Amino acid sequence: MFVSLNWLKQYIDIDHIDPEDLAEQISKTGIEVDGIEHFASATNNVVVGYVESCEQHPNADKLNLCQVNVGDETLQIICGAPNVAQGQKVAVAKPGAVLPGNFKIKKAKLRGVESNGMICSLQELGVDEKYVPKAFSEGIFVFPDEVEVGDDVNQLLNLDDVIFEFDLTPNRSDALSMLGVAYEVAAILDVDVHLPQTNVSTTAEKAEDKVSVRVDAPQQNPYYGAFLVKDISIGPSPLWMRNYLMAAGIRPINNVVDITNYVLLEYGQPLHAFDYDQFGSDQVVVRLANEGETMVTLDEQERSLAPHHLVITNGDKPHALAGVMGGADAEVTDQTKTVLIEAAYFDPKTVRQASSDFDLKSESSARFEKGVDPNRVRQAGERACQLLEQYAGATVLDGVAEFDQLDKQEKTVTIWTSTINDRLGTNMTNQEVADILRKLHFHFHQEGETFNVFVPTRRQDIHIFEDMLEEVARIYGYDEIPFTLPQGGSQAGGLTRRQQLKRYIKRFLEGAGLMETVTYSLTNEERINHFISPEIQSEVVSAVPLKMPMSEDHSTLRLSLVPEMLQVISYNLARKQGQLAYYEMGSVFLSHEGEVTKQPAEKERVTGVFTGEWVSHPWQQEKKLVDFFVVKGIVDALFYSLNISVTYKQTKMDGMHPGRTAQLFVNHRPIGFIGQVHPKQEKAYDLNETYVFDLDLDYLLDIHHNAPSFNQIPRNPSVTRDIALVVDQSVHAGDLEHTILTAGGELINDVHVFDVYQGEHLEEGKKSIAFSIHYQDPNRTLTDEEVESSYQAIMDAVKEKHQAVLRG
Repeated sequence: MFVSLNWLKQYIDIDHIDPEDLAEQISKTGIEVDGIEHFASATNNVVVGYVESCEQHPNADKLNLCQVNVGDETLQIICGAPNVAQGQKVAVAKPGAVLPGNFKIKKAKLRGVESNGMICSLQELGVDEKYVPKAFSEGIFVFPDEVEVGDDVNQLLNLDDVIFEFDLTPNRSDALSMLGVAYEVAAILDVDVHLPQTNVSTTAEKAEDKVSVRVDAPQQNPYYGAFLVKDISIGPSPLWMRNYLMAAGIRPINNVVDITNYVLLEYGQPLHAFDYDQFGSDQVVVRLANEGETMVTLDEQERSLAPHHLVITNGDKPHALAGVMGGADAEVTDQTKTVLIEAAYFDPKTVRQASSDFDLKSESSARFEKGVDPNRVRQAGERACQLLEQYAGATVLDGVAEFDQLDKQEKTVTIWTSTINDRLGTNMTNQEVADILRKLHFHFHQEGETFNVFVPTRRQDIHIFEDMLEEVARIYGYDEIPFTLPQGGSQAGGLTRRQQLKRYIKRFLEGAGLMETVTYSLTNEERINHFISPEIQSEVVSAVPLKMPMSEDHSTLRLSLVPEMLQVISYNLARKQGQLAYYEMGSVFLSHEGEVTKQPAEKERVTGVFTGEWVSHPWQQEKKLVDFFVVKGIVDALFYSLNISVTYKQTKMDGMHPGRTAQLFVNHRPIGFIGQVHPKQEKAYDLNETYVFDLDLDYLLDIHHNAPSFNQIPRNPSVTRDIALVVDQSVHAGDLEHTILTAGGELINDVHVFDVYQGEHLEEGKKSIAFSIHYQDPNRTLTDEEVESSYQAIMDAVKEKHQAVLRG
């Protein structure tokens, strides 16, 4: 945001302060001043001259010999500009002047004829070429007739103006206007703000009789005002307005366009001017675009619209992409006589989406995206009508045709002097707090130390006590807040049990070969519903969207860590990194259906992703790719080290391979999943075969106990029986194992699979699963009869429940 000091002086009295000091004070209160520079530079020897005569140079075809009256004398000047002509008032650098670039003006002879000065273009006076009006971009600048011969060009063109460049944070949309900056500086310096007066002489003719407004998308456009002005004379805007626009980085075009841009910068409210006679209807219809609809914008580009784009139409044909750019069909031209001025409030998210879709960034869209002041929308339209009446000879029709469902109420925030002092470490009195609020031009109701503050709608960044606390601190002065040491006794620091366990899990995973990564907690709507752990999915949760996302890729709070971690894997695979194993500890955000207005619940998860080789470049063993059992082995080892017993059950879930995914249970409670990413998702992320695990870290932290449990080393021998069972292919090994443990009784110490076979000598649709069963009693030696009894019970149970038979 570029701020002209001379323009700022129109609203507040700051003649008494040095620009450098002002910049320092503004920076101290929270708005960073990135730079200070003069708009341009020239000397006192550059004045307005009147071209009394202009004849061709006797010895050169492209040079003109001019006699120029500069007030106290008439100078003979040779000029090569193509637009110089008799009767013009121009900028003349007299001999002795020094122009930008240390270009000294001296008397000289050009092609044998004496020249005593130079007729200057704006570029030669130091104005950046991109801000110079097109009419003067290839030649000298011509002043309007009302300027006086001999006047100082520095003052007329504001060449001595000081420009502040503000680096605004996204929340300070109020400072995207000159009035917003004026309020800010007035609060810092404790001076009054002089607001522009909007006194418009209107005709008896009413705007509502000539045009009507219909809004079919009130959520995206809660306010639309249409002002009508007729009998317009298109021409240059006044010199002072052109100066301010150029200082703000905007090229002047004509009086109508310049006035809408001027009001945009003054009020922070974008306006748009339509040629009413070319609009094609006496009704303005604001609606969402139809599928396949197109329009040609002011840059002569045809745009294909989507149903989420908001457009301004004549009931049929789009004439503007709301808040972003107007259409070419109703553009104001030199032949325009009647103008429809649009003053509207458009939904920030809708404008941001359209601006992003078409890669169209403008001063207007930047303001709509951040939110404009609801109470200045109509005022800005009235201000534009006033200026059009003054500087375009326009006749303003009475009133405005409007649609209005916009909330213009001020928010109320309560603050307390004692709480402010507690938070800031200050000793402010009630009167000091009241004075700060008056400096900010905030109205309030006070009862003792309690202030009910009515926050102006221009300050859309203030919602809660902490926001007001920041305002009080800014104006009080951050450097005035005293340094104080913490009060109370001290105690030795240390890690909580939760912190210790999280640190242990991190070290374990890193010891297992995983590297930690940290990803965004934001994702997009396309990825949000994949890889949600079954225990979360069962809670009927919904995603939490952001009201004002910075981009569509980061518009929703995540329900799983997996999608963003797969992005990390994909990024590294694209850079020829083939052996990848990462883990992350982070939060997912859950909002239960019907509770979208409540703060989402945060659940901590620990997630791992693997792809590529697990053992590479070995000299004692073969290379090994990551598979399900590599990942399961790491997870099993983690749970074993935590002294937590875990079981697995095959499951199906969105985004995961249906035959290679298992859900994990601890104490019969689901705590996560493990498995291979579905091949379709691997293709979508451009991955090789990839495996993941995702665990409920909160539950692990709740059930884990620091004190380990110990078992005495058995003194009595164990007995091992191996059993190979033939079952249907649909039977899971985990179900068989559970049946064996249940039927076998307390004597079974351990059961594990050691072989799975399908093929020759087995019926079609059958498989053989072999288990090793270990029996042991810590207090005595088992008898053959006890082991046999358990073995037989197992055989009966697996036959009954799984139709299993002993493999011959």
